[in-house]
Amino acid sequence: MRKLFLIGIGAGNPEYITVQAIKALNLVDVFFLPDKGEARQQLLNLRKEICERYIENTSYRIVEIDDPVRDTTISDYATRVVLWHRERALIYEEMIQQELAEDECGAFLVWGDPSLYDSTIRIIEGIKARGRLSFEFEVIPGITSIQALAARHRITLNGIGESIVITTGRQLSAGLSGEAERTIVMLDGQCSFNNLLEEDLDIFWGAYLGMEEEVLVSGKLREVAETIETIRHEKRQKNGWIMDAYLLCKPNRNRSIQEFVVTDTDSATR
Repeated sequence: MRKLFLIGIGAGNPEYITVQAIKALNLVDVFFLPDKGEARQQLLNLRKEICERYIENTSYRIVEIDDPVRDTTISDYATRVVLWHRERALIYEEMIQQELAEDECGAFLVWGDPSLYDSTIRIIEGIKARGRLSFEFEVIPGITSIQALAARHRITLNGIGESIVITTGRQLSAGLSGEAERTIVMLDGQCSFNNLLEEDLDIFWGAYLGMEEEVLVSGKLREVAETIETIRHEKRQKNGWIMDAYLLCKPNRNRSIQEFVVTDTDSATR
């Protein structure tokens, strides 16, 4: 039976690849690499670089797939995405049937982790549900941009006993959730943080995390929001794409650190 791997390849640095992912890469006969056009050629090239770096058997094949574009004339967001996923599923199904023999193993290399703000799992499940192809698939986790963001800023994502919300710029435009002390935002092309400048918040922002063009900004939201928006616009114009994420939190995030500082007096009383 055909087998597919959905391999998380991390947030942009080839060295984010896990040992488990490397082992899976070396089992693959055919890699299906979506081609999102000239503007995102860098993303395609990184996937190819990962194959060249970590695969010992050079007999694997690469099949590039023209990735469909979402129909922006559809006003309802959910409908627009569902139809886009359906179109991708039909294309992927055809390519798997044509390019992957019954006894071969194929793979999709997924930016970050397949389980977080990525559609590949849903698309592959959709193909299985159609029942026209028989295959099994396995998901290999990867380092997400959220993990990379925390590491690069040298912060923890949560405070002691605190909750975290992971959301999108579209959702943030309606305001912060009252259910969590900290908010991680992805896919914010509209810079929705500008709606929160009146609140006392710190922001830890990063783009192209793990890549040579990585940019990091942190500070009081109201003081650095304009800088982030300017950088984001300039980088997108230059590269044709941008991937970024950020953490919003109350400024008392370090208040509890002093509780862990051991003084000479503390040592003497032990």
